[in-house]
Amino acid sequence: MKTAAKFIAFGDSGVFGWGDSEGGGWVERLRRHWMPRLQAPVLYNLGVRGDGLERLSNRLNNEFMVRGELRRQKPQGMLIAVGINDAARIGRCDGRQQLDPAAFLFGFEQLLINAKCLAPVFVVGLTPVNEAVMPFANCLWYLNRDLDLYNRLIEEACLGANVPFLRLWDGEISATENVPLEWSKRLCSDGIHCNSAGHEWIFEQVSCWPELLLWAGLPPEGFCRLN
Repeated sequence: MKTAAKFIAFGDSGVFGWGDSEGGGWVERLRRHWMPRLQAPVLYNLGVRGDGLERLSNRLNNEFMVRGELRRQKPQGMLIAVGINDAARIGRCDGRQQLDPAAFLFGFEQLLINAKCLAPVFVVGLTPVNEAVMPFANCLWYLNRDLDLYNRLIEEACLGANVPFLRLWDGEISATENVPLEWSKRLCSDGIHCNSAGHEWIFEQVSCWPELLLWAGLPPEGFCRLN
């Protein structure tokens, strides 16, 4: 009988599941969803709170290589969801970003090149924030206009590398609201992390992602929606 594929989820606190006290995060929800299916992928959550592009790039190869489970085996696929921390502005709302856009695009392109040498790659896009409660931790400003830009840079890198990209937010920014309306009930009080409703919504999008299901050899399910 064919052995189930090993699938690695790399990312930051969103992948880790922070904010979801009910289901443990969208990756954990996907793991539980797949677990009863004998041939569904075995999912490892390697999300680390606070991670950005550089830290993830530095740890990706080593952590990937030790999760093949059996001797001389390697995982067969990976998912990457990172970037929100790179877009944060330091010290003030017009301060410098943790990683400027040009460096971020170059770094993400290099990450995809390296990751594709290991296994098929899938990338999940960024989510918006509630700007009304910034700064986060009294020093970081997350702004939706920045996140929209970094989201588009991620998509650009994925298109160039022929890597499937799942957009979670259409980039729409209201001139009168601090957070896109449909996301107002999906965020924690800190304005950055998804709450249980947000993680459940992302899980619904990922669990019916056609490209991912095709790779996993699973039948189509559900209906993916952007709003």
